[in-house]
Amino acid sequence: METIVAVILIIVALAAGLAIGYSAAYKKGVEAGVEKRRQEAEAITGSAEEKAKRIIEDAEKDADNKKKSALIEAKDEIHKLRAEADKEIKDRRSELSRQERRMQQKEENLDKKNDNLEKKDEILSNKIKSADEKLKEAEAIKKSEMDVLERISEFTREQAKEYIISKLEDDLVHEKAVKIASYEQQLKDECSEKARSYISLAIAKVAADQVSEAAVSVVPLPNDEMKGRIIGREGRNIRTLETLTGVDLIIDDTPEAITLSCFDQIRREVARIALEKLIADGRIHPTRIEEMVDKARREVEYRIKQEGERAVIETNVHGLNHELIKLLGRLKFRTSYRQNVLDHSIEVAKLCGVLASELGVDANVARRAGLLHDIGKALTSEIEGSHVQIGVDVCKKYNESPVVIHAVEAHHNDVEPRTVIACIVQAADAISAARPAARSENYESYIKRLQKLEEICNSYDGVEKCFAVQAGREVRIMVVPEVINDEKMVLVARQIAQQIETEMDYPGQIKVNLIRESRVTDYAK
Repeated sequence: METIVAVILIIVALAAGLAIGYSAAYKKGVEAGVEKRRQEAEAITGSAEEKAKRIIEDAEKDADNKKKSALIEAKDEIHKLRAEADKEIKDRRSELSRQERRMQQKEENLDKKNDNLEKKDEILSNKIKSADEKLKEAEAIKKSEMDVLERISEFTREQAKEYIISKLEDDLVHEKAVKIASYEQQLKDECSEKARSYISLAIAKVAADQVSEAAVSVVPLPNDEMKGRIIGREGRNIRTLETLTGVDLIIDDTPEAITLSCFDQIRREVARIALEKLIADGRIHPTRIEEMVDKARREVEYRIKQEGERAVIETNVHGLNHELIKLLGRLKFRTSYRQNVLDHSIEVAKLCGVLASELGVDANVARRAGLLHDIGKALTSEIEGSHVQIGVDVCKKYNESPVVIHAVEAHHNDVEPRTVIACIVQAADAISAARPAARSENYESYIKRLQKLEEICNSYDGVEKCFAVQAGREVRIMVVPEVINDEKMVLVARQIAQQIETEMDYPGQIKVNLIRESRVTDYAK
């Protein structure tokens, strides 16, 4: 046991000695390694410092070289700029010298002109002085001559002036009448030929059928038994239809037909369509009548829109407001002297386009003005006032151009036409209205127009008799030869024509003929 313990102690002692020896050896090895690394680091640091010094020296040498080359280039550039500046200064100095020489020459020329003007001014002043002296002498001579004339003629200056003026007025009346007659004849010959050519061309290009429309419509019936069904029990059906449409139904002895009477063509058309639908359906009672009248109104409104669009397409007028198109469609159911207003407006628009093209005016504006000239007639039953004023207000509301508005306002001479378009619309309106069978005029208004025409002619002094002939298109005036001579006839005819234009409304034109006859009678005994 003791031996084992001793062996263990020996082993422990050996282990401790080995540990201490290894520790000492490791310490020495570490110190030696550190020293070696320190020496290597010092060597690397020294070589890096030397390399850095060499780099710095090389950079300084390179910077010096670049500095020297930059200085050389800068000196060359300065020298070049200085040479260019010297050259420019030299050129400017030479230009200034040339300008100075030109200015000197101009000053010398101005001095010469000034001297000449002064000489001319002096000569002119001398002439003015001499002219003033001669004028004073002439005034003195004139005064002395006037005194002599007053003594010889026994007239004062004022009396002589009045006598000369009266004689001059008599002579001027003759000269004026002769010149007016000559100029008027020349203008009439030229203008009549051109106007005849333009109007005949326009009428030939715009050939239209003329059909007068009546204020009644006739609805055919399949049999006379249908009349009783339309009347209904105690007349309730016919009363309902008349109340809803505002149209008078005339049921008389005419076989298989009912007459619808109403001056409003829209209401008459609604009633006609509704009645035809009721006859085709066969069920006729108040409720069914209301349904058919509503359907008929919708159909008429749709047709109004279609007619407005047709008018716009047919006349090639673009950009109209849709409300204006509806109003144009309503003109399909409006007549003037039994002439359909929409057909009349379309015809006027086409005539305006042809006339404007021949005269070199904007044909698009002319057609637009012609199409809209009677637009106010679509609202005359709803708004008070003339169709001209209503049309002007409608065109202003929908932002039409001032040229179109003026043409609408002037087409019946409510205002004086100021544009060529307005005159073209007037002419086209008269052509369309004056076509054969275009309009019908009642007897009473026709007689009144003839009486007014004769009344205007008889109001002039020297008119003995007057006669309206050719349905009021011509008036023949017999004048007293002792009161109206040949020269005054021209003036009187012009005055009568102007008064007729101002005070009367008439289609086409009126020819004014003055007739002067002198008779001398003697007897041989």
